[in-house]
Amino acid sequence: MKTDKMSILLLVAVALWALAGCAMPTAPAVSSGAGADAAPVEVKIWHMEQPPHRVERIQQLIDEFNAANPGIVVSQEPQNWGEIYTKAPAAVAAGNAPELLFAIPDFTPILNRLGKVQPMEDFVAEMDALYTFYPSAVEPYTYDDHTWAVPLYNMAHSMWYRKSVFAEAGITPPTTWDELLVAVEALTQEGQYGIGLPANKQLYTDQVVYDFMVNAGADEIYNEDGTLRFNNPQTVEAYDFYRQLYQFSPPDSPNWTWGEAEACFANRTCAIIPQFTVITTYDTQAEGDPEDLGVMAIPHSANVDASGTIAYSNAVMLLTEDPAKQAAAQEFLRFLLAPGNYGRFLNMEPGLFLPVTEAGSQDESFWNDPLAVKYQSQLETMVENAKNGRLFGFTNGNTFPSIAAISAQNLVAQTLQLVVIDGLSAADAVAEGQRLMEEALTE
Repeated sequence: MKTDKMSILLLVAVALWALAGCAMPTAPAVSSGAGADAAPVEVKIWHMEQPPHRVERIQQLIDEFNAANPGIVVSQEPQNWGEIYTKAPAAVAAGNAPELLFAIPDFTPILNRLGKVQPMEDFVAEMDALYTFYPSAVEPYTYDDHTWAVPLYNMAHSMWYRKSVFAEAGITPPTTWDELLVAVEALTQEGQYGIGLPANKQLYTDQVVYDFMVNAGADEIYNEDGTLRFNNPQTVEAYDFYRQLYQFSPPDSPNWTWGEAEACFANRTCAIIPQFTVITTYDTQAEGDPEDLGVMAIPHSANVDASGTIAYSNAVMLLTEDPAKQAAAQEFLRFLLAPGNYGRFLNMEPGLFLPVTEAGSQDESFWNDPLAVKYQSQLETMVENAKNGRLFGFTNGNTFPSIAAISAQNLVAQTLQLVVIDGLSAADAVAEGQRLMEEALTE
C-alpha cells in the first residue's frame, strides 16, 4: 500500500467525521524556580477541540499550570481535524511541530512513520501506577514494542432511550438481540420509529455497524498475520441483524450523520438511537428531564456473553527530542491527569468525554460539573460501557495501521448499503466487502 494514498484517504475520513525505536531518554527535571536570566521552557500543544467552550476550559488549566510552574510556559493552538493530517506531517518536516499533539489511533501511525513520535511507555507506566489506565485506552497506541501516546479521554457508544416511552410500550431495557428486536417492533408506532440507524456511507455508519460486529463476536477484522478475516460467520450475523432492525428505522437514515440521529431522538421521532451521547441536545433541545433519559449497553447476540461497543481513546503524542521540553511536557501531563484537574479537563464537554483511568472515574471534579450532577446516573452507565470498548484495526494487542485505507473509504458502511439499500444477502455483501477491503489494501 502506498503511504501517500493512505494519507489522502485518511484526510477524507477525518474530514467526514469532524465534530468534532528505543526507550525515551531520561530527561532532566525542569525547575519551576528558574533564575531570572533563565528563559522558561516553552511547550506548545496542538489539539482539535475547536469549540470555544472547550478551548476556554483548556486555557483555564494551562493558566493554572503556568502560574504554578514559572519555569515552563505552555500554550495551545487549536487545529482542524480536516487539515491536521496534512498540516502535522508538514510541520514535522519543517521542524516546527508542536511538542504535544492530540491524536486518535488512526492518526498516530502517520506521524510515527516520520520518526519524531517519542515512546511514552515509561510515562504511561508511571501514570498507570498512580491512576490505573483502562487497558482498552492504552491498547490502540501500543505496538512495535512501545506505547506511542498517552491516553487522555474516551468516547464510546451507548443506546439512548426515554424511560417513559419504554414504560408506555411495556418494554424493559433489552440486553440481547432477540429482546432488542421485539422492543423496536413494539416501539414502532404512528409518528415514532423503534430505532434510528444510519446507512450513509460515512463514519457514523461504520461506527454503528461495528457496534453490532463487536456484539456478534466479530470485533477482529484482521488475522494475526495481517490478512483480513472480515468475511466470517459472526460478521455476517451482525449485518443480517442490522438488516432486521433497519426496517424499523426512518426512511431518511441513508443520509444521516451524528447530528441527524440526535435530532431524531430529541424530537421524539426515534425511540432508541446508538450514539456517543445525547445529553447536551436532550438538555437544550428536548425535555431535559434527567429522570426520563435512559442509557444502556448495546445488546449482544446469543453467542456473546457480554455487551461491547466501539470506543475512541483520544491521546496525546510527544514530538520533541529536546530533553528539557520532554520533561516540561510530561510535567504538564502529570498536572492534567491529576485528580482535581483531570475531571475539569474532561468536562470541557460534559457528557461526552469519558475518563481513561480508574482514578479519573472517581474524580470529584468530573462529577461536580452542573451537567454531570444532573445526569450522573447516565454518565455512570457510559463510563461502564466504555470499559468494554473496541476499535476496528486496534484490538486485542494487535494494531494494523492499514485499517486507515479501509476506514477512509467507509467500506464497513458501504458493505451495509449493499444489504439495506441494494438488497444483497448479508453473506454476499460481507464477501463483497472483504473483496473491496483487500482491493483497498493493495492500492
